Amino acid sequence: MSDPDDTPRGYASPPCLASEIAPAYFDPLAVDPQQARDVARWRRAERARLLEARRAISVAERERIAQTLAGHLMRLLVERFGGLEGRVISGYWPIKGEFDLRPLMAEWHEAGAIVALPAVEEKAAPLVFRRWTPEMRMVRGDWNIPVPPPEAERLTPEIALAPLVGWAMGEDGTGWRLGYGGGYFDRTLAALAPRPFTIGVGLSAARLASIYPQPHDIPLDAIVTEAGIEGETR
Repeated sequence: MSDPDDTPRGYASPPCLASEIAPAYFDPLAVDPQQARDVARWRRAERARLLEARRAISVAERERIAQTLAGHLMRLLVERFGGLEGRVISGYWPIKGEFDLRPLMAEWHEAGAIVALPAVEEKAAPLVFRRWTPEMRMVRGDWNIPVPPPEAERLTPEIALAPLVGWAMGEDGTGWRLGYGGGYFDRTLAALAPRPFTIGVGLSAARLASIYPQPHDIPLDAIVTEAGIEGETR
């Protein structure tokens, strides 16, 4: 952390700003417990900053971005997978200023895709995926997020969307996700076999130099922002 007079004096440990994490200090294997705590503190600060910036986006601009994201996502899926009929695709219900892709999910449903939404059935456990249709009656799940009812069909997605708070691209083209900090999505991806083709969805302005990947972080296959498509590592 910088001194109270804000005069830079080199790198700090624990860090509060990304620029204060010394490259030689950072170990991606996170074998040092202090380093893991430092990265967690930095992520909390970045998460708060990025969420505040996202909430400040106007309704009109948010709708424009959502439409652009939908176009990029449809192009990626068609180019990568061809037809969507019969494919199980997991979307998400928008919260905390996330971009609303429910119209795109409805398009997928009309095109014959099988659309699912994630739900928490057990704390600190992998998510489950329940089938969703546009006319379905939703129920309140964890954090009051609408989810398909418990009796909805459980599915294993072939393709999964992951909303991004922040994101980064590794030198090898690997995409990394900064989420809300609960660990549910990474825990879920680690448990799924085969792992779905995973697409991070967020703002181009939320790009970070690194998220300082930890052993529990699962890389993304592609990242889609309003600026376009990056990644596609599989």
